[in-house]
Amino acid sequence: MWPNTQEENKLLLYSGDIAFLGPAEQFLIELIKVDHAYDRLDCLYFMSSLQEELTTCRESFSTFEVACKELKDSRLFKKVLEAVIKIGNFINKDTNRGGAVAIKLDNLLKLRDLKGKDGKTTLLHVVLQELIRSEGKRMASQSPNSTGEPDEDYCEAVGLKVVSGIGNELENVKKSAGLDMDIITSTVEHLGKKLQVIKTVLETKIKEIRGECGFRNVLEYFVNQAEGEVKFLSQEKKRVWDLVEDTAKSFYPSTKKDEGLRLFAVVRDFLLMWDKACKDVKEAASVRPARPKRVGSLGEGSGSAIPDPRQHLFPAIKNQRVDDSSSDEES
Repeated sequence: MWPNTQEENKLLLYSGDIAFLGPAEQFLIELIKVDHAYDRLDCLYFMSSLQEELTTCRESFSTFEVACKELKDSRLFKKVLEAVIKIGNFINKDTNRGGAVAIKLDNLLKLRDLKGKDGKTTLLHVVLQELIRSEGKRMASQSPNSTGEPDEDYCEAVGLKVVSGIGNELENVKKSAGLDMDIITSTVEHLGKKLQVIKTVLETKIKEIRGECGFRNVLEYFVNQAEGEVKFLSQEKKRVWDLVEDTAKSFYPSTKKDEGLRLFAVVRDFLLMWDKACKDVKEAASVRPARPKRVGSLGEGSGSAIPDPRQHLFPAIKNQRVDDSSSDEES
């Protein structure tokens, strides 16, 4: 809204009574008397907004860094991956895809696509039930009152509570998925370029002002402080981005551009599926009658069937004939 040259000249050449002018014109007449007024205002705006911009970027970088640590350190997430690899190897045991030691993380989102004969139970539910069982037994064995075979209903309740908390272990991963790295990067670059503009204004227009200038002194101090902060922020951007890329390589054999950010999005979407599956299991447990306490292990006694070999991976699967041709229908 700064007046153009023609408007500015009219204001400067006005010789009448200022009281006859409107408030805006009166204000501008005083403002244009100030040396480089709009350059000063531009500097002041940058000075007032810099710390907020720096804080926002630093918080985002911190979120990315903690998210990487969460992914690497989450015991439950590793358990999920182990369970998926196990059942994947079982399904593909007679194919060239069997014997895998890792999975492509995107495949986690496909677990709900493989459904059982009831049309509701998915491979995700099978993985979840296995984790519930193993975590329930682990927690029961650590109980000071643990004696003998733990009650199945108790194990399921405790195990479900544990595995439902995987989202808490990956809280910053979910936050990172909602951050736009392009915007953060452009913000850091903009701060660096804008600071150079302010520095140029200081070294040319502001230093041309003769005599004592309090604004010049304040701006010199600000530029000296801001240069170090903006430079450090740029270094942090590179460090955190490298950390994100390195983390992505732990889950993607060949990391492409922006694969690191996709990593967070995939895990976030998987956690939404996981929470829904946990809710399904909880609701099913609430309407199911209590199980009778186990007397012996499955397969004991006369006339018992040969245990399904999948039971060592997923004991919840009852004895049934293994039919590889229909594996994609079984849960």
